Amino acid sequence: MAKALTKSQIVSAIADKNSLTKKQAGEILEQLASLAYKHAKDSFTIPGLGKLVLVNRKARVGRNPATGETIQIKAKKVVKFRVAKAAKDAILGVKK
Repeated sequence: MAKALTKSQIVSAIADKNSLTKKQAGEILEQLASLAYKHAKDSFTIPGLGKLVLVNRKARVGRNPATGETIQIKAKKVVKFRVAKAAKDAILGVKK
């Protein structure tokens, strides 16, 4: 399996593709991340890629894998990323 792209590799690819400096491409990437963090509670969508959503998880009973003891897990909010259909089709191929 291939290694994941690093931030500098992503910045270089964006800069080369759009005739930007690496600094400009890095600032764009940072601004996108900043917007995502700021608006995730209202759901943040990147068209063609996916969406960040805030989800409430209910309290539940779990099990400590080391001891087998049952424990109570508290309710909490979590951030999830839902992949867009276009991204799934582009990565996995269209089902027939």
